[in-house]
Amino acid sequence: MQIKQIVLKSRPNGVPTEANFAIEEISLSNLQAGEVHLKGLYYSVDPYMRGRMNDAKSYTPPFQINQPISGGAVAEVIESKDENFKKGDIVTGMLPWANETIINTKGLQKIDVTIAPASYYLGILGMPGLTAYFGLIDIAKPQSGETVVVSGAAGAVGIIVGQIAKIYGCHVVGIAGSDEKIALLKDKFGFDQGINYKTEKNLAQAIADSCPKGVDIYFDNVGGEISDAVVKNINFHARITLCGQISLYNLKEIPVGPRLQPMLLTRSVLMQGFIIGNYQKRFSEGIKELSQWVKEGKLTYTETIIEGFENLPKALIGLFSGDNSGKMIVKL
Repeated sequence: MQIKQIVLKSRPNGVPTEANFAIEEISLSNLQAGEVHLKGLYYSVDPYMRGRMNDAKSYTPPFQINQPISGGAVAEVIESKDENFKKGDIVTGMLPWANETIINTKGLQKIDVTIAPASYYLGILGMPGLTAYFGLIDIAKPQSGETVVVSGAAGAVGIIVGQIAKIYGCHVVGIAGSDEKIALLKDKFGFDQGINYKTEKNLAQAIADSCPKGVDIYFDNVGGEISDAVVKNINFHARITLCGQISLYNLKEIPVGPRLQPMLLTRSVLMQGFIIGNYQKRFSEGIKELSQWVKEGKLTYTETIIEGFENLPKALIGLFSGDNSGKMIVKL
């Protein structure tokens, strides 16, 4: 049986292009004991994938040339040789970019599509939701009345961070790259204020105006000059959750910015980086809480869904120009 897969054809130099990818046809092997035959439904594209396109040591191995890209996906079981999975089950896991695949069931999770749409398990009930939950609650420890600033606020993680902060009674300011995104943050997701970093001439002053009591918690998805501006407004005993640095991922050389350590030192600021894999043993706790908030209407979500398996590379590249509001997903 012939199926299609998308492989890494070459390593990018700077921003990836579609020339760095290739679509191939391959034959599937026969189904073995402990395996399932899956048909892809939804595929996640995420900023961390850019790092895996480099041949560099990191917390997760790099993608290999002429081998399929892999990432979070939702799929349907069309044949099974594992008694725990049956035909028609909807599952999620780290899967290759292939329209169909045969894979061992280790690492696959069945999902309940009566709680939320299947695609939500790549977003609010998946890695972005868990990232927001643990990054804010476990590291930043929000308290009612505090001021929380979120960069990349209209992205898959940012919109969830802001809503959870509101559940905890915080004043929430989101930083995003268009007036449309700012309106979305305020009107749909309950952010108190928003800042368009592309149009503000003095970003540090705009943050000061939106945070008259200073910044108690900064959830950093972006890094670079945006983070420099936020730190200028940081409070004593503030907490910084270092989640992403998307503004730097495609740079050929890392720019020299302000030295933040003196500010962090003299104001007794905690800054902690993390990856969501650190919390794997607590995923069920996070999913339970997020699911309850979704059921209660305290958390809502938005997705940017691109149709067509062949558009996966285009969708991934689009993350770095801000093409998405909320979670970027490709639908088969």
